[in-house]
Amino acid sequence: MPECFSLTPIRQFLALNLEYIRIYINLVRKILSLETNNKKKIINDPVYGFIQIPSDTVYDLVEHPYFQRLRRIKQLGLAHLVYPGAMHTRFQHALGAMHLMSKALDLLRKKGHEISDDEYQAAIYAILLHDIGHGPFSHALENSIVHTTSHEQLSLYFMEELNRQFGNQLDLAIAIFTGKYSKPFLHQLVSGHIDVDRLDYLKRDSFFTGVSEGVVGSDRIINMMNVVDGELVVEEKGVFSIEKFLFARRFMYWQVYLHKAVVSAESVLLLALRRARYLSRQGVELPASGAFRYFLREEINPDDFHRKEAVYKGKNRLELFAALDDNDIVTAVKEWSLHEDKILSFLSSSIMNRKLFNIQIQEHAFSDIYLDNLKNELILDGRFTEEEAEFLVLHDSIHNYAYSLDDSSIHILKQNGQVENLFDSSDVLHSQQLSKGSKKFFVIYPR
Repeated sequence: MPECFSLTPIRQFLALNLEYIRIYINLVRKILSLETNNKKKIINDPVYGFIQIPSDTVYDLVEHPYFQRLRRIKQLGLAHLVYPGAMHTRFQHALGAMHLMSKALDLLRKKGHEISDDEYQAAIYAILLHDIGHGPFSHALENSIVHTTSHEQLSLYFMEELNRQFGNQLDLAIAIFTGKYSKPFLHQLVSGHIDVDRLDYLKRDSFFTGVSEGVVGSDRIINMMNVVDGELVVEEKGVFSIEKFLFARRFMYWQVYLHKAVVSAESVLLLALRRARYLSRQGVELPASGAFRYFLREEINPDDFHRKEAVYKGKNRLELFAALDDNDIVTAVKEWSLHEDKILSFLSSSIMNRKLFNIQIQEHAFSDIYLDNLKNELILDGRFTEEEAEFLVLHDSIHNYAYSLDDSSIHILKQNGQVENLFDSSDVLHSQQLSKGSKKFFVIYPR
């Protein structure tokens, strides 16, 4: 090689280009990492359009198996037997309520109310998880799979467990959810007369059932919200929207949630579960998932969910409840329709084939004599024994309270700055006596 020839420029050229290549590779890696780790997703919701997942923690909560389970729990129980479109889930409702919560918080901030970033996020977590304790078919089986334990209590148990798993990030959310935080309006947005939970479920349930009378102006109501002395209020010009909201809620209860065919179907399902529990505790082996079979056999109290010992295949009671969804019930009822116990098979077949029971509804309780006569007709028919007839007649009550005059009542912010109860601001509500509510009694029995 000639002495005048030097490799230095070539080495410098190659080194420079290699550096450019390394920079390019690192840039590509960062872009790919952003794409795979970006948790601020957008969800296309049929009611509101695009819903934004606002933070990484919200994304992680949504991805958690406890929350994903809500995809498999229908919002309206067995209402799809009356309104075929009512197949939406608690998962959709929770995301919708979260969306409305963010709009409400943004609005209150614009009106000058102090809401810190931590409070903002905690309120989002609280509303996102407010229904995480619902069991299969939502309210249809409330207190049936687990006695004396409401879905609100179970939601709190789940939130406490998630708080442990998420390194106490939900401390403030739990305080808001339970109403123990120093700013009451945050709890009232989660659970109150005009909370975002109700604003979403009325609009969503109306959308999926096609019952247009249930449509509420959620945007209008949120824009009329304000805060006085830490309490949520509605500005005076929003009174008419609130009136419509309350009447829509009352209408949806009678027309959808407490529709007589829905009540009949859900009551037959309750009777099937009652029979299945009776047989299970008699030692009869019924086809069911492991988690469902456990709850059929055992009597569970609220305190039992705080116990962490494993009771079935390494899972504690809360984990077993988290394994339950609509699929467990549907699969079991489908199998029970072929069971040798004629009561269980009769009730289960009635559900599967939509052979609903007769239902009578009236303003006062049915007499014991009338109920005994219904059972005696089944016995005299020759098809059922006296013991079996007890599982074929159900007497209970239904309630529709659109508005109550208690400490959590809706308060109106007058233009002069004074605050008064909605009942005093609305001639319509006063004349309709809406606050009295309504209670009716029903009985179901085979056709």
